[in-house]
Amino acid sequence: MDAIQVALAQEAAEKQRHHPKSTFFWVWGVLLILTGAEVYLAYQNMELVRMLTLLLGLSIVKAALIIGYFMHMKYEMSRMKWLTMGSLTICLVLMCIFLPDAYRIVELGIR
Repeated sequence: MDAIQVALAQEAAEKQRHHPKSTFFWVWGVLLILTGAEVYLAYQNMELVRMLTLLLGLSIVKAALIIGYFMHMKYEMSRMKWLTMGSLTICLVLMCIFLPDAYRIVELGIR
């Protein structure tokens, strides 16, 4: 590693050492509220596509908070962030490709 990379790594490590625990409790509280909202939405009588869109959106927000704070990606170098976001994009694309296959259960009338 050259001197610039070492300096960047030390700067990132220094940032990680000095964040307060209260930040994690706030994030945990927000995650708890979002989970409660997801449970509430699951019991509402609304059309399926709307409910799934809302639940997927809330899940993406929760995943971003978990990755950013509890997995410390907020303090990582840019290269690692791009790698993680690329993997997330691939997963979402694969979900969009294979989700229509799940509708065959509805078409066949199996419940």
